Amino acid sequence: MTEVINSISDFEKYLKSTKKLVEEALDFSLGPENPEILRESMRYSLLAGGKRIRPILCLASCSLAGGEPSLAVPTAVAIEMIHTMSLIHDDLPAMDNDDLRRGRPTNHKVYGDAIAILAGDALLTRAFEMVSLRSPGVDPNRLLNVVGELSLVAGAPGLVGGQVVDLECEGKEVDLETLEYIHLHKTGALLKACVRTGAMIAGANEKLLQALTTYAEGIGLAFQIIDDILDLTSSSEKLGKTAGKDLLADKTTYPKLLGMEESKKRAFDLVEKAKKAIEPWGVDAKYLISLADFITNRDS
Repeated sequence: MTEVINSISDFEKYLKSTKKLVEEALDFSLGPENPEILRESMRYSLLAGGKRIRPILCLASCSLAGGEPSLAVPTAVAIEMIHTMSLIHDDLPAMDNDDLRRGRPTNHKVYGDAIAILAGDALLTRAFEMVSLRSPGVDPNRLLNVVGELSLVAGAPGLVGGQVVDLECEGKEVDLETLEYIHLHKTGALLKACVRTGAMIAGANEKLLQALTTYAEGIGLAFQIIDDILDLTSSSEKLGKTAGKDLLADKTTYPKLLGMEESKKRAFDLVEKAKKAIEPWGVDAKYLISLADFITNRDS
């Protein structure tokens, strides 16, 4: 029992310290953009808080691959910029039309649709600047691989393609295969990029990259299942975003398709499969294994 308690305490300390590192790096990443309203809009969403799971996954994967996590910080920041861009754009009236994000009015509600779109564009392009121009001490060939990975996740093969299918499926009957296509290309694609790019910075071999891909696919779908469940069972105040919006938009969700209990079971099974993929790396994988459990046990 003492060992379990110590393990939980160790993970909580790791989360707290790594999140602090990420927050400081994010704050430092935005320079004197002009005009000022663009900078304000970028900072408004990028520094709005959140669990910072994605950059933490990147840094943990770099460590697992035997790298120095500080070398992956610019890439971790880039990933959070891409994630923030996707949130700004998804919240727009032409997309998911949401008024609340991380407990505050969405970007377009504060700055207007046009500035919100441009702030998202600026964050996306700054992400590639972070990797290519602000990553001292990293082998250029590794950085090139990271840029390629992020290009895939941010474009039609990833976030954009997934969002298009998601929008097209609103109000329609959707089977499990289509639902999982959407989420493997949205939530899952970015989580896959998190772990793969962190490991790439450290020079991971193909065996580890494949194991991390399997891990990310599992936690990516599990993350979305828990999101769908919380959308029905939690409050807007606790979630920091509008609860019940998927129901209002007539979107197919895991609980709608599978039922609540079967959805919970599927999330558990996916996380177990994810953890099994990286178990061969033993104690070095402890934080990634704890992060997988953290994703399914969260309440917001």
